[in-house]
Amino acid sequence: MKKLFKVALVAVGMLFAGSFANAQSKIGHINFNQLIDLMPETKTVSTSLQAYQKTFVDQMTTMNNEYQAKVKDYTDKRTTMTDAVRTAKENELTDMQKRMNDYQNNAQQQVDAKRQELGKPIIDKATTAVQAIAKEKGYAYVLDSSQITLLVSPDADDLMAAAKLKLGLK
Repeated sequence: MKKLFKVALVAVGMLFAGSFANAQSKIGHINFNQLIDLMPETKTVSTSLQAYQKTFVDQMTTMNNEYQAKVKDYTDKRTTMTDAVRTAKENELTDMQKRMNDYQNNAQQQVDAKRQELGKPIIDKATTAVQAIAKEKGYAYVLDSSQITLLVSPDADDLMAAAKLKLGLK
C-alpha cells in the first residue's frame, strides 16, 4: 500500500512539474514572409529571377507567334488542301502545340528551381536571425504568422521588431 501511495505521489508530482514547465514556455510569432520581403537581398533575387524568367517568356512568345502564323496559313489554305496534306498540317500543328506545352512546363520547373536556389540563402539568414532572437529572449516556440492565423497574440510576443534589428533592416 505504501509503495502504491509513493508511486501515485511521484506521478502527481511529475504531472504538476510538467504543467508548471509548460506554463513557463514562451511563445512568439513573426510574419516570416514579411521579414523576407523587407530584406534587401530579396530585391536582388527578384530582379535576377525576372531576367531569368524573361528568357523563357521571349522564347515562348517566338514559338507562339510561329504557331499562330502556321494556324492562320492552315486556316486560309485548308479548303484547297488534299486530305493527305491537311492531315500532315494538322499533325504538325498538334506536334507544335505539344512542344509548346512541354517547353512551358519545363520552363516553369526551371524557374521554380532557380527561385529556390536564389532564395535559400535569404531564408537561411532570416531563419538564423529568428532562432538567435528566440534563444536570446527565451522563446520555446516561434510561430510563422504568415502561415497560420493567430486568434490571440499579444503584441509583446511579435518578434518582427527584434528580427529587423538583428538583420539591420528599417
